[in-house]
Amino acid sequence: MSERKTWDEYFMDLAYMASTRATCPRRHVGAVLTKQRKVLGTAYNGSPSGVPSCLEEGCLLHSYYETDEAGVIKEKQKCIRTIHAEQNLLLFTDQADRQGATIYVTDQPCWTCANMIANSGIAEVVFHRPYAKDHVKVAELFQRKEILFRQLDIYKAPIGIKMEFVD
Repeated sequence: MSERKTWDEYFMDLAYMASTRATCPRRHVGAVLTKQRKVLGTAYNGSPSGVPSCLEEGCLLHSYYETDEAGVIKEKQKCIRTIHAEQNLLLFTDQADRQGATIYVTDQPCWTCANMIANSGIAEVVFHRPYAKDHVKVAELFQRKEILFRQLDIYKAPIGIKMEFVD
């Protein structure tokens, strides 16, 4: 007999399943909104509804520059066609439902998504894969807003789920 999954594992599995619908070839991200152990919504990253996706037309890349810890300036690119999973989740769930809810997301929210979550009424953010670039400031923001912020670092995603990504 197999061991029963915890609620955290169950909801994170659902977030990873949502990520399989992502239309961004660079990174598949999924999110699940829960409250009192009930699923209120799921979302994934991709282009706006009715607009060709990155899978259909390729990524719409924007170049920008970052300075690394050694002071070296590096050119990076990000896709500006894609709406993040957390943003889609907030767009397609009701404000009243989000009060005191928990969001499970495959990847730690970026700074922009963290700001949106901070104003959404969500009480807890649970993520699996870290995003080192924004981790400290996102953690500080959530601490100030008294939003619980946890990483499921020993979690293992379901077999067959795309885990690699282009940064």
